[in-house]
Amino acid sequence: MGRRELREQIFKLLFRVEFNTLEDMPEQEKLFFEDEENIADEKDEQYIRTKCGDIIAKLETIDGMINEKAESWETGRMGKVDLTLIRLAVYEIKFDGDIPTGVAINEAVELAKKFGQENSPSFVNGVLAKFA
Repeated sequence: MGRRELREQIFKLLFRVEFNTLEDMPEQEKLFFEDEENIADEKDEQYIRTKCGDIIAKLETIDGMINEKAESWETGRMGKVDLTLIRLAVYEIKFDGDIPTGVAINEAVELAKKFGQENSPSFVNGVLAKFA
């Protein structure tokens, strides 16, 4: 799987946080990888699980950072797709030294085009620009 595909899978798994408790996430991970659409080889599955787990562990910190930067928007008011994409990108920008800031922002915008609403790409880009 390429980096873009891995990032998309991380997004899809992380999105489940919006609808499940953190205690339910291990079961959600299991269900996620049982779905034919999400089947990955062992190496990719481990990468996705690890990254998603790291993001979930830092969720409170990440949300605090987003709330500081997003003028007039709190995480509780953001659309779930947009919020998940912003969380993923903020994690990549602030905690993952392997991914350049521009790449994290661009990839989040591309995923917003695919999964978000009409204004999602510009909203995600606007919030993430404050982290650049």
